Amino acid sequence: MLDLEIIDAHFHLCDFSQSYPWLEGPAEPFRYHGDDRPLRKSYLLGDYLADAQGFKLAGSVHIENGAADPLWEAGWVQRVHDAHGLPSVQVARASLADPAVLPHLERLAALQAVRGVREILNWHPDPRYTHTSRPDLITDPAWLKGFSHLAPLGLSFDLQVFPDQLEQAARLAADHPETRIILDHAGMPIERGPASLRHWRKGMAAMAAQPNVVTKISALGTNDHSWTTASIRPIVLETIDAFGPDRAMFGSNFPVDGLYSSFAALYTAFDEITGPMSAHERRELFSETARRTYRIGPNAA
Repeated sequence: MLDLEIIDAHFHLCDFSQSYPWLEGPAEPFRYHGDDRPLRKSYLLGDYLADAQGFKLAGSVHIENGAADPLWEAGWVQRVHDAHGLPSVQVARASLADPAVLPHLERLAALQAVRGVREILNWHPDPRYTHTSRPDLITDPAWLKGFSHLAPLGLSFDLQVFPDQLEQAARLAADHPETRIILDHAGMPIERGPASLRHWRKGMAAMAAQPNVVTKISALGTNDHSWTTASIRPIVLETIDAFGPDRAMFGSNFPVDGLYSSFAALYTAFDEITGPMSAHERRELFSETARRTYRIGPNAA
């Protein structure tokens, strides 16, 4: 068992008494994350702690889970935090092109556990993959106006895109050096052929060149449903090489990645892959980068 503290940089809770549009409606045709019918139920803190049992969980970062009412979701997660100390912090949801986004962001920033926001920007011509209806939202003036409100409110931005969007995202980071950007899921290399991986590496290098960007190594099963330690090793190591251990962190993406493996299998793979690294580098990856990035206190759990 891994003998290091973990701060899980990316996980989700779900109260299925509320509406989660992405988990409603017909299950088929399956989207790129596969058959999500096992996710169509509540996943509460006790369920998460059962999955993470046996590990030294020193903290966790809740990422918005697509509830229909993002203010309800942020308030609910705050109440879970207040009652249990976990999640340590949260990233809530905002639609940055909304003309009324500023008061929405102000309400989120007033919640003690909120550290940032996420708006999923993945665009793909295949409707099974895309999360947005347009490829240029990240350059839209209305969206950029909303984005400009984040730094003054002390909010970071969790950025989720596909490799084709990484260079566009790097320009966003360069134009807004005052805003901390967290690249989710190692840039989501959904295709693993040699040409696709070269394209992914180029985009990751562009993102890593921006000092206000850090990345999360997470959701690797979402892009490789039959993953093994060997199959994810190059993605993990190349991401660390690009960003350095002090700008990279591990996340479980549970319960979504629970569709493909156990929490123990995932973190055991991270442990094995990083085994040759120094103790300091491993602490950075498993806990300290997340602690700094999301401003998590030393006694978060």
